[in-house]
Amino acid sequence: MSEPVKLLSGETGDWEVVIGLEVHAQVSSVAKLFSGASAAYGAGPNENVSLVDAAMPGMLPVINRYCVEQAVRTGLGLNAKINKWSRFDRKNYFYPDLPQGYQISQFKDPIVGEGEIEVELDDGEVIKVGIERLHLEQDAGKSIHDLSDSDSHVDLNRSGVALMEIVSKPQMRSAEEGAAYFSKLRTIVRYLGTCDGNMDQGSMRADVNVSVCRAGNYDKFRESGDFSFLGTRTETKNVNSIRYVRQVIDYEARRQIQVIEGGGKIDQETRLFDVKTGETRMMRSKEDAHDYRYFPDPDLLPLILDDAMIDDIKASLPELPDEKKRRFISDYGLSIYDATVLAMDREKAEFFEAVAEGRDGKLASNWLTTELFGVLNKQGLEISESPITTAQLGGLIDLISDKTISGKIAKQVFEIMLEEGGMPGDIVEQRGLKQVTDTGAIEAAVDAVIAANPDQVAKVKDKPKTMGWFVGQVMKETGGKANPQAVNEILRAKLGVTE
Repeated sequence: MSEPVKLLSGETGDWEVVIGLEVHAQVSSVAKLFSGASAAYGAGPNENVSLVDAAMPGMLPVINRYCVEQAVRTGLGLNAKINKWSRFDRKNYFYPDLPQGYQISQFKDPIVGEGEIEVELDDGEVIKVGIERLHLEQDAGKSIHDLSDSDSHVDLNRSGVALMEIVSKPQMRSAEEGAAYFSKLRTIVRYLGTCDGNMDQGSMRADVNVSVCRAGNYDKFRESGDFSFLGTRTETKNVNSIRYVRQVIDYEARRQIQVIEGGGKIDQETRLFDVKTGETRMMRSKEDAHDYRYFPDPDLLPLILDDAMIDDIKASLPELPDEKKRRFISDYGLSIYDATVLAMDREKAEFFEAVAEGRDGKLASNWLTTELFGVLNKQGLEISESPITTAQLGGLIDLISDKTISGKIAKQVFEIMLEEGGMPGDIVEQRGLKQVTDTGAIEAAVDAVIAANPDQVAKVKDKPKTMGWFVGQVMKETGGKANPQAVNEILRAKLGVTE
């Protein structure tokens, strides 16, 4: 059955956009893929460079077993096929920051084959995106052009750092889908611990492939497998932000439609994204695989994995976000939206579970997603930097649940914890913020408000909904400490309101 068609309007008719992403995720490893040099970020220029990384004569690569395990772990997290036999190839091209004159990568025989992940969109729709492959390869160095007016410099710290290139199938149909897929992929590798996902440090970036075709051609491609139905694609390199992925797709799709409708044609090319203008620009013509003259690397034997190794890695996998979301819904009664928000970030999920343990899960979720996340967003903080601890928030929820304080007083206590610290129980005790549950005291406050407002009492007879005014006055009379449920019950009885 065909997928719902997402169309873009042009001057000459409707168009479909087709997107595929090649995501480069740096393996979380102390050492590089083929040498013992440090893979740490932030070192001075050329400090983390071994003789292998610098391609000195006679230096031979030695595979890092841990990087292999991390690739297998990622493949399992992507519901993908693990290939027990794979090999490394030389991808030949010249670039100043590529010391060997070739990149050690995997071409026809990658370590991970086809897989599939579920991707949630903003409106709650769930789509499935196929994974074509995951292969291991070494990163290149970095050319630096702004230290001199006449010279370029090369920093080889990244040379040889282990990358996982995760290639999607061309199954995404909008900028929203492409951005959501990139975000979900980042969530998965961070859950697995195979990549830190720090896009600002370059440890995760996407090459965004975009093409446009006439409405209906995508279904023809799916039926025939003929890529000519999809139109010529462009590849925008090294996009390191979820927002930028969305912008690249939006801009590039519109640009291609305008070019074609203007009588031009799309060239297969590599492009760069200018974050200042929000536009892509040509970098170079796009190479095909044969241009790289791939051949098996003679210095590396084929990579052979056994079942025991794969089974051990599979047994060590954590609960992944989709599983966690389903559990949050079933165990804590959360809405799909709240469960998704909490499960999509491992640290947020762990914070939530620490707060919700033995407590009302919905109440814990509400305080976390509304109050705490609001503060963190405003202050630009991650959950790991939260000024409120799990013990503090859990203690506050306990005081609400046992009716020691009302929700309104709880917000006051929350603000005090933010500004001054302290445990909620101590704050409530020291400042006399306990909720008034003595029905006699509440009834006295209700009688005083009714006696002082006879005109308002008359209005309630005709319009029962105006009783809310009395609730506010009684809460004011009691300094916000009266139990709201008791206030409502006593007012209904006194005023004769039955609705």
